[in-house]
Amino acid sequence: MANESNKTVKVRLVRGLRGTQARHRLSVRALGLNKLNDVRELKDSPQVRGLINQLHYLVRVED
Repeated sequence: MANESNKTVKVRLVRGLRGTQARHRLSVRALGLNKLNDVRELKDSPQVRGLINQLHYLVRVED
């Protein structure tokens, strides 16, 4: 179970936020992404996966 808590996921913002819903812009900020091509390494949790699924057209998950 200790290994599960160490899992992370890298998320990159690959599209601009112009023309997106305000709610989606807030979700991008919640992931810690500010500018195009920003990358954040986040803890892999159901909450983070939900945000990634919501923003599937704006972000890319990297290995």
